[in-house]
Amino acid sequence: MTPRDLPSSPPTEPDTAELLALLTLRLTPGLGPRRIETLRRHFGTAQAVLRAPLTQLRQVPGLDARSVAAIGDPKATAQAREQWQRAGLLGVTLLARGVGGYPAALDALSDPPPVLWVRGPLPPLPVVPRALGVVGTRAASPHALGLTRQLSRDLAHAGVVVVSGLARGVDTVAHEAAIDAGGQSVAVLGSAVDRIYPAENAALADRLTLVSEYPLGTGPAQHHFPTRNRLIAALSAGTLVVEGERKSGSLITAVHALECGRTVFAVPGRAGDLRAAGPHQLLRDGAVLTETAADVLQELGWGPVPPQAPPELPEDQACVYLALSTPATLDDLQVVTRLSLPELQTALVMLQLLGLADETGGRWARR
Repeated sequence: MTPRDLPSSPPTEPDTAELLALLTLRLTPGLGPRRIETLRRHFGTAQAVLRAPLTQLRQVPGLDARSVAAIGDPKATAQAREQWQRAGLLGVTLLARGVGGYPAALDALSDPPPVLWVRGPLPPLPVVPRALGVVGTRAASPHALGLTRQLSRDLAHAGVVVVSGLARGVDTVAHEAAIDAGGQSVAVLGSAVDRIYPAENAALADRLTLVSEYPLGTGPAQHHFPTRNRLIAALSAGTLVVEGERKSGSLITAVHALECGRTVFAVPGRAGDLRAAGPHQLLRDGAVLTETAADVLQELGWGPVPPQAPPELPEDQACVYLALSTPATLDDLQVVTRLSLPELQTALVMLQLLGLADETGGRWARR
C-alpha cells in the first residue's frame, strides 16, 4: 500500500470511501477541522486530497510544510481502518461531513468536526433542531437541580430533545429527567464514546445517545470540554443556562450559541450567589428569562407544554400533585391547596413514596 492509497478494507462504496478518507485526514497530525475543510473544498473530496501530489498540496493556502508532508502518512491510514473496525465491533456509527447522516445543525459552526462518533440512535437534527441545550455548574444548588429536573421533564413531554454534556450536576439531572419522562437526550462528550466520563455516569450513558468528535479510546482532557461545548450549542435551537459562574463552561456554551445564531435562555438565581452570576450576566445581555419550560416553548414557537394526565390519587394527594406544576415551598402549597400543615405533609410524604414528588432545597416539585 502506497502512502496515498485509501484503505482497501472494509468495503469502499462511494460514501464509505469518502468517510474513510475524511477519517484518515482527521487522524493526520497538524490537520484540524478548518484545514481539513479547506483541503476538501480545494480538491473537491477528501479522497482527492489523499491522492493529490505534494506539489499541489503545497499550493493550498494556510498549510505549513509539516502538515503537507503528513498528508497520506500510512500511520493515519492504518489508524482510520482500525477506528472503523472498532466502531463496528462496539456498535458505534461514524458520521462524516458531506456524507449522509451528518447533522445539518452543525453547519452553523465555523469549524464543524469532519467526523463524529455516535453511540445510540441520533434524533433528526435539522438546521434548526427541536432540541435544547441544558447546561450548568457541576456544583449546583439543590434548588437548581430541582428546577433542572422539572424543566427537562416538561421539555421532554413537549417532544424536545435535551442536549447536555454528561457532567456532574446540572448535566446529569437534565439527561436523567428527559429520559425518565420518556423523551430523548443527547450527551456530547469531552472524551470518546467508549470512555465515559465521569465513570459514575456509565449506566446513564447507556440510556442516552452519545456524540463525540474524539476517536475511540480517547480519554477526557481539560481542553476537550470547552471545545465540545460548541457542539452542544450548535445541535440545539437554544441553550439554557441554569447556574454557573461568569467564567465557566456554561457561559462558553452560551457564547457559542450566540455565534451560531441560537437563542440563549437563563434562569435567575439568588443575588450574591456566585453560581447565579453567569445567568444574571446573560440576562443583562438580553438572554430570555426562564422559570418554566413554557418560557422556552413560547420563545421558540414550539407551543405549550402538553397537559399530563395526573395519576389516580386520593383527593388530598391529587390536590397537592396538581399544585406542584411548578416548584413550591410548604407555605406556597398551603396557600394553594388550603390543606392543614399535617394534611399537606402527609400528602407530600405519600407522593414522595410513590416516586411522584421530591423535595430539594426547601422546595417541592414533581419528579
